[in-house]
Amino acid sequence: MAYTPKKIESVLRRHGYKLTPQRRSVVEVISGSHEHLTPAAIHERVCREHPGLGLVTVYRTLEILAGLGLVCELHTGENRSYLMRRPAEHHHHLICSDCGTVLDFTGCDLSELEERLARDTEFSIDSHLLEFTGQCPSCRRGKGRG
Repeated sequence: MAYTPKKIESVLRRHGYKLTPQRRSVVEVISGSHEHLTPAAIHERVCREHPGLGLVTVYRTLEILAGLGLVCELHTGENRSYLMRRPAEHHHHLICSDCGTVLDFTGCDLSELEERLARDTEFSIDSHLLEFTGQCPSCRRGKGRG
């Protein structure tokens, strides 16, 4: 389950961020989407309600949301950044290297690997990120979005 706009707004307030109309619009766009959005796509949608809003404002808001763990940011092989709603549970990504489609998946237990790495390296591990890249079924059939 992804964070709701009310939950995101609550976290922002709790961390001392003002909830401007522009920020609220960015949150609503992200929360209302079931797809993985680029900052440019978010900007385009937010501008429908706030035509004067700059792309820099979208990036700043996304940076805040990512810093608070409310959205995920990932980079495909083509350096396209995607920000999406973060499911409340820990998850990872499958990324199509052709069209950029991103799928979330859960159920990956890496606790033994984390423990071994921490023990072997004396590194204090707080979290991990796992991304698999390859071709989605549409691109393998030659029907990708690309």
